[in-house]
Amino acid sequence: MRTRRRRGRTATLLPPEEKRADLAGELQWWTTADAVPQQHVRSANGRGAARRGVLLLIVVVLLVAGAAVFDVGGRSYRALVTYFDDYADAQTGPVARAAASVRQFRATREHVAVAPPVHISVPAVSIDSDLERLGREDNGAVAAPSDWDTAGWYRRSAKPGQRGASVILGHVDSTSGPAIFYRLRDLQPGDEIHVTQADGDTATFAVERLERHAKAQFPTTDVYLPTPEPTLRLITCDGTFDREAGSYRDNLVVFATLAP
Repeated sequence: MRTRRRRGRTATLLPPEEKRADLAGELQWWTTADAVPQQHVRSANGRGAARRGVLLLIVVVLLVAGAAVFDVGGRSYRALVTYFDDYADAQTGPVARAAASVRQFRATREHVAVAPPVHISVPAVSIDSDLERLGREDNGAVAAPSDWDTAGWYRRSAKPGQRGASVILGHVDSTSGPAIFYRLRDLQPGDEIHVTQADGDTATFAVERLERHAKAQFPTTDVYLPTPEPTLRLITCDGTFDREAGSYRDNLVVFATLAP
């Protein structure tokens, strides 16, 4: 066993079993003024206390999440959950609101399994296509579908119907005429998108909005960032054609949410 100094406090480095057993006591330390530099300490009714409370919730949910995902159980885990419940019940204001959100957490292993998508149908604009599975190009960009008339699901995105953002791409046209996502621009909020999964189930989404962006300002975060609920993004090219580059200058992105 050895020790080190941490922000003016001696921290004991315990073996794994002892460290887990000491978890509840360690978390208690985060609620004290010693957890933050003195210049940031506020009164119990001030913003500093609220921030420390929210910080505690973040620490706890990360630990609970890790324990749940990796099946760390036993007395230490139960003590952690009990400590969080007792602490949360005594809070008010922003900390109480944060606690309510944390209590809705579900471990990844508890999420409903969803089969990979195999088909997409958008009746409002006559889109009906099987789905390729898309990876990435050598430069890191998402690969485009190999066929002009076939859409593709980016396999590193969420499966449609699963919590998270699912991404499906399709060409707008080819040298011989319109391609599978040519009429994507005609979609209206509320139009339905049906994605059939490999097990025969269908996830239905409702169009929320359409956005056009120059490729140089593509909204990567809005498109690929994980979402707490099942969402879908359909992407194709748009705007004017750059003959020198051999591609369109813009992208059209359709944002959709799982229909009730």
